[in-house]
Amino acid sequence: MDVSKAIEVRRSIRKYKDTVVEDDKLNKILESARISPSAANRQEWKFVVVKDKDTRIKLVDACMGQKFVGEAPVLIAACSTESERIMPCGQYAYTVDLSIALSFMILQATELDLGTCWLGAYDEKLVRNVLKIPENIKIVGMITLGYPDEDPDARPRKTIEEIILKDSWE
Repeated sequence: MDVSKAIEVRRSIRKYKDTVVEDDKLNKILESARISPSAANRQEWKFVVVKDKDTRIKLVDACMGQKFVGEAPVLIAACSTESERIMPCGQYAYTVDLSIALSFMILQATELDLGTCWLGAYDEKLVRNVLKIPENIKIVGMITLGYPDEDPDARPRKTIEEIILKDSWE
């Protein structure tokens, strides 16, 4: 599958088969994060890989009661080890860097016929407590990962004309 196809067929999966994700596939997904771009190539990140079912079940409450968090065979928390650096454009580097890394992981998972769901609905303090993440570390996002047990339709998208401006805002 090429990147264009992975972008086209990717869906947010909230129902997973009770099937273990093979280590070689998981490692390939994690490698895609490792080699993804980051501001000044600083790679100020760590990824907490959660396969333990009891831990994933504990995370359900921290993730606003989303039951699929406990049902997915793997959960990955993307964490910033440095959260003060602001790029010249005014954006915090850590949010951009980890968003790129998570996107790379999602597309790699799609190529491997695995499903993911980006989690933004969680209580960072509760997740931090369950995963024993230090206070100075920001949890930018998390993804669930596993073999899909659903095939959702594509969600509606705006047309290209609605989102693209040429040469300036006006």
